[in-house]
Amino acid sequence: MTTTAVTHIASLVTNDPSLGNGTPLGLIQDAAVVIEGDRIVWTGESSKAPATDNVLDAVGRAMIPGFVDSHSHLVFAGDRTQEFNARMSGQPYTAGGIRTTVAATRQASDEQLSDNVARYLAEALRQGTTTLETKSGYGLTVEDEARALRIASRHTDEVTYLGAHVVSPDYADDPAGYVDLVTGPMLDACAPHARWIDVFCERGAFDGDQARAILTAGRAKGLHPRIHANQLTYGPGVQLAVELDAASADHCTHLTDADVDALGQGDTVAALLPGAEFSTRATWPDARRLLDAGATVALSTDCNPGSSFTSSMPFCIALAVRDMGMTPDEALWSATAGGAAALRRTDIGRITPGARADLVLLDAPSHVHLAYRPGVPLVSAVWRGGERVE
Repeated sequence: MTTTAVTHIASLVTNDPSLGNGTPLGLIQDAAVVIEGDRIVWTGESSKAPATDNVLDAVGRAMIPGFVDSHSHLVFAGDRTQEFNARMSGQPYTAGGIRTTVAATRQASDEQLSDNVARYLAEALRQGTTTLETKSGYGLTVEDEARALRIASRHTDEVTYLGAHVVSPDYADDPAGYVDLVTGPMLDACAPHARWIDVFCERGAFDGDQARAILTAGRAKGLHPRIHANQLTYGPGVQLAVELDAASADHCTHLTDADVDALGQGDTVAALLPGAEFSTRATWPDARRLLDAGATVALSTDCNPGSSFTSSMPFCIALAVRDMGMTPDEALWSATAGGAAALRRTDIGRITPGARADLVLLDAPSHVHLAYRPGVPLVSAVWRGGERVE
């Protein structure tokens, strides 16, 4: 295999303190990275880079790991512009619009849904996202949920079964019957196509007992839990996530001291999704409170057609720094290594020997520009698995 060196990187974020300046970002100044095949084989100071087959001069630009977006909902059809317009005109968000997307998604063809997923993945890639999780949840029948997961698995390895997004309109008068469906025939049909199982544990969706039954059933089928927790109100979601060793508790907007302590002491990642708060004008999650308690925090887009229609991780970094109490260093770590932790991956989210060569070159001398220059397209080049794709 040929080797390629990217040299004269002004500031390299490795996310390995042992390789750099001792901070969590492991910064190396005037750095180089060597790629062989789909892996990183060397990082260090540019002056010490080994000989390689090819050399690319970064000309004083910064390099970061590819973003790891651990929460999205990309298998959908339709548009909810009217809902967004109404919300921006003062009407509150109550999650009822999910059913609008369910109706449109059921009517869409496989080709339409697959094309949508590919389009949004390409959009995210242009903005530096090299790993992206996505969910079902807009079908809510056995056939439509299994179809969504089959389509998603063509595009990403990080696929989540979310039959428990809301109670299907077909079971509006029988929520217990729908839980039986989600934990029975629907789970049987969906488990072969997914890695994860998720549930929206929230008033108007599924309560704590229902969520526990759903996640426990999924775990028995080999799917690891993650959970939509404490987004709209205080509730049992975070405590349940920690109890069941969920990989992540996502949203974490309304937390008690006990919730924060549980996340600080457990292995469950607190995945914060600032695009949702931006789009719904809701209370911002308090990232500072979580970080100070020792919790591992991830940042993700929550890209979906209703409450957070963005695929931009740089945008979410800027929001986290501006409105959630994070430093630029913390926000970048959470959008890369934090996302990897939320997916329980060690091969991504860092630039270290042995890691997958997922790299982003910024048209800026420092990663701080992601928050310093919000809205500016700073991604200059992207490598995924060692291949330059942008």
